[in-house]
Amino acid sequence: MVACLAPVAPLRAQTPAEYVALGDRESVARRSAAALERYEQAIAADPRDYAALWKASREAVDLGEVERDDTRRTAYNAKATDYARRAIALMPNDAEGHFNLARALGRTALLLGARDRVRYAGDVRTQALRALELQPRHAGALHIMGVWHAEVMRLGSMQRVFARAFLGGKLLDSANWADATRYLEQSVAVEPNRLVHLVDLARVYRDSNRPTQARASYEAALKTPVFDPNDALYRKDAEKELRALR
Repeated sequence: MVACLAPVAPLRAQTPAEYVALGDRESVARRSAAALERYEQAIAADPRDYAALWKASREAVDLGEVERDDTRRTAYNAKATDYARRAIALMPNDAEGHFNLARALGRTALLLGARDRVRYAGDVRTQALRALELQPRHAGALHIMGVWHAEVMRLGSMQRVFARAFLGGKLLDSANWADATRYLEQSVAVEPNRLVHLVDLARVYRDSNRPTQARASYEAALKTPVFDPNDALYRKDAEKELRALR
């Protein structure tokens, strides 16, 4: 009875660093929703926690990528963009904030029409290049730059009219398949077991009329173990695109 009447010590609130560590654990387990919740708890405890901000941006993009509801997907991308901008404001000379902002802006652009999508292209490129200035072997930023070149090269004639207006002729004309290939090959060299790098490299080979290399890259992707939360989606795309290539 005495023991039952003893005062109970209050539960200690977890620190931002502890919340980030819990988020990291969930992220490694590919549980993006749980990871985002933990990072947001860290941000609530300390709005200036840089790691929590850029990691929350990363998880929000991953969740938005597979979200079927357009409203919720838009909300995830908006959240990712906001967190990345706040991270950059805190540490402008670290690559992760810039990379995650480029990624969030790129995902946002995919939900828009052709004209509005082109408006984002310059900002995506600027943020990815800034990340590479700060960390030249940043695989994610290398990947974004490779996809940037490829997406500009894939623009149709009317889309190019919009792109020339918003990007300027010089920037538009700078896009080429050689740089698309170079950047994505470098991202694979840095992270050879990242499925998404191999899939987008295969697409560049395919669209630049190199079917043999495309097939090899697709096949390598399909042999790569699952790592990222959305790898199952990338794997399905790779299987479908490889069948079409044959």
